[in-house]
Amino acid sequence: MDHNVAILIPARWGSSRLEGKPLIELNGIPMIKKVFDECKKTRYDVFVLTDDERIRDCVGKENSFIDEENYDNGTERCCGAAQKFKLEYSKIINVQGDMPDVTVDMISAAFDMLDDYPVSTVYTDMSYEQQQDPNSVKLIRSSNQALWFGRGMTGYGDWHLGIYGYNHTTLSLYRTLAVTTEETKEKLEQLRWLKHGFSIGCKHVKFNGIEINTLEDVTRWHQKNYHS
Repeated sequence: MDHNVAILIPARWGSSRLEGKPLIELNGIPMIKKVFDECKKTRYDVFVLTDDERIRDCVGKENSFIDEENYDNGTERCCGAAQKFKLEYSKIINVQGDMPDVTVDMISAAFDMLDDYPVSTVYTDMSYEQQQDPNSVKLIRSSNQALWFGRGMTGYGDWHLGIYGYNHTTLSLYRTLAVTTEETKEKLEQLRWLKHGFSIGCKHVKFNGIEINTLEDVTRWHQKNYHS
């Protein structure tokens, strides 16, 4: 087991679509706690990166960092935390805090791809209905390398999931890279890497979960997990 690895979970309070989202309860457990507990099963060091004491209290001070700087996305928050709090891990996995159904296998897949790529991510199969949704995030790839990510394109693509891996030196560069028009239009942080010439490795994983972005997603999650 590689012990020079950390999992970072960005979880800010002020989500534009669902304020206080990390503390929404799923089967009576705050979402951020569900994500944190699953990540701990990897036996890597796990830290929640937040701007709010209420979120920090869910996982404990020893497992979190408060950073009130205004970041545009989770990768920026990971980059800022690694520098401010001197997180000198050789590899970092970014698990988005709105993925309560994340699994150890998904995290391991992102980690494995870092052997061959400076940045990694994971994807799964996408239904026809999801492909028609202009809000779902789609991955276009060639074998195990990402070519593009987008929302508005419909009718094709794999389902991109909110997990990223970075080598330490690569992550440290992120905030020095200019924000591009494509990143701004699509609201997809990973496009900054592609537009600046970085390769992103991607690996297929099994996923039958729900990403939580709206109250409707919360309702769907409870319906799906009613008997669990």
